[in-house]
Amino acid sequence: MIEIIHMNQDHISTLAELEKICFHTPWTEKQLLEELENKHSLFLVAKKDKNIVGYVGCQTTIDGGYITNVVVSPEMRCQGVAQKLLSELASKIKEKKLDFITLEVRVSNTAAINLYSKMNYKEVGIRKNFYRNPKEDALLMTYKINKNQIQESVK
Repeated sequence: MIEIIHMNQDHISTLAELEKICFHTPWTEKQLLEELENKHSLFLVAKKDKNIVGYVGCQTTIDGGYITNVVVSPEMRCQGVAQKLLSELASKIKEKKLDFITLEVRVSNTAAINLYSKMNYKEVGIRKNFYRNPKEDALLMTYKINKNQIQESVK
C-alpha cells in the first residue's frame, strides 16, 4: 500500500538520490532542504513499506500551484504512485482554496503526458526550448480545481 505524507528533513537524501536516477539535471539536497523552509512549497512523499518510492513538489501562488517535480523510482512506475501523489496534491491545493495546478513536461514524455491527461490536466501551451540536456520544448498543462469558481469570476 502506498502512503502519501508531507516531506520532512529525513527524506531529503533519498529524494536527492531519486532525482539523480530520474533526471538529467537533478535537484540537490540543498535545493530540497530550501523547500522545507519555503512557506509556499508543498512537497509530498510516497512511501511503500517504509521505503520512499516517489514525490511531488509544488510551489503555491495566490491562486494556484505550480508543479516543480514529479518523481517515481523506476521500479515503481506504472503502479499508480504518480497518480496517488497527484490526487493527494490536488486535494491539498483544493483545501487551500486555490484554483488550478500547472506544470511543464517534455513533449517527448508521452507516458507522463498520458498520465496527466488521464488526471484531467489540459494542454494549454508550448514553451519553446524550455529544457536542456537535451534541448526540448515543454508542453504546458493545467488542471482546474474549482472550475465553477473560476467561471463565476469571469462573468
